[in-house]
Amino acid sequence: MESDVLKQNADTLTAELQWLEEIINVSMKLYWNEECNYESITEILPPDLSDNDSPYAGILKHYQINFSERVILLLALSVQIQPKLLDVFLVKNAAYDKGFTEFGGLKGQNFGGFLPTGETAVFLLAPNNLEKRFRISELFSDDHKFKKFNILSLESSPANEPFLSGALTISSEYLSYFTKGTSHKPDFNAGFPAKRITTQVIWEDLVIEKTTLTEVMEIKDWIVYGQTLLNDWGLHKKIKPGYRTLFYGPPGTGKTMTASLLGKSTGLEVYRIDLSMVVSKFIGETEKNLSNIFDQAEHKNWILFFDEADALFGKRTQTSSSNDRYANQEVSYLLQRIEDFPGVVILATNLKANLDEAFSRRFQSMIHFPMPSAPQRKKLWEKAFAENIILENDVNLDEIAQKFELAGGAIINVLRYVSLIAIKRGDNKVTKKDIISSIRREFGKEGKIVH
Repeated sequence: MESDVLKQNADTLTAELQWLEEIINVSMKLYWNEECNYESITEILPPDLSDNDSPYAGILKHYQINFSERVILLLALSVQIQPKLLDVFLVKNAAYDKGFTEFGGLKGQNFGGFLPTGETAVFLLAPNNLEKRFRISELFSDDHKFKKFNILSLESSPANEPFLSGALTISSEYLSYFTKGTSHKPDFNAGFPAKRITTQVIWEDLVIEKTTLTEVMEIKDWIVYGQTLLNDWGLHKKIKPGYRTLFYGPPGTGKTMTASLLGKSTGLEVYRIDLSMVVSKFIGETEKNLSNIFDQAEHKNWILFFDEADALFGKRTQTSSSNDRYANQEVSYLLQRIEDFPGVVILATNLKANLDEAFSRRFQSMIHFPMPSAPQRKKLWEKAFAENIILENDVNLDEIAQKFELAGGAIINVLRYVSLIAIKRGDNKVTKKDIISSIRREFGKEGKIVH
């Protein structure tokens, strides 16, 4: 099935690129006043995709891509899948011993071919018409479908350089969709500081307070019924799309697992953003990093999980330097993007007191994940040792749960320690001594002593 989709897309794009090649050739002939069968590139009819079911054709129909937009899309796509098609633009202007300014284009660091820019698109669509040039420029605005739906973008130009000199770049998501027939799932990197998280557990594995679970289920209800509330009930004029919530509580109490379960149970991707890693000491970098995440997530209905939220939302003293003021600008920027995001945003912190109270009104809910009670700790211990492990007779999980206040994450760490001890010993039995020794190591991380 997958190979059929690839072949269908390849056949469709082959015809599309042949159409673009003809447009480029005709544009050159018209520009140099050479003999040509056309008076305008608009006379060159594009391939008929009305009965075409390829992913590429589906996108064109879904977004109602017009002639000019189709040319620009293919221009951005061609450099990725058939770059030699653009070699014609590498011709030199003999009078000045340089490329032709009107063709635009950039040179890559490793790529030896022609990288199209906004100027390249304007040359094809409006070579000598200022009014048309202005209209083409509008296709690269923030509110156009290209940018709005993260299809392609015109990269920012260096300071004081023309707007249209930026590189014309198709997004990784749509490049993947056009070439593989599948949606791109970005990986954590410097330009995309977010990691997709998944879980193998189910709701029954989550050991948290009933009141906490009830509040979490309200988020799930919003994911399932939110569109009905906004559209069918007509509340879109009164209620903003999206849901914003704060998870707070000690480490290891289930905040990340809960976010993962919300995604798993509703079929949504969950991306974890560690704000302590995103916040940059370089002015402007934090905002740029966050913008990239939101731009990709905007129309995919992802759940965004911001961990270590106090790294950016911590209480601030009075601004005393330009860096302090810029940090506040970054906070304001992130708050605005969070408020405008149509999906679910979860911010997590270990201590609610670390967050500025001014932010609380931005959330639909603030959910506390407390340390588990003794009965909950016993349940966590029982679940931890449920598979392939034999507890010696001296192990009393009820006693251990009563005596040692540990969160679920810490109990899993203990499980890892004692399992390695057993494996090294050559069996699958766990003793009380093993568990106490491992608990002592876990408490030692926090400077606590086990008596």
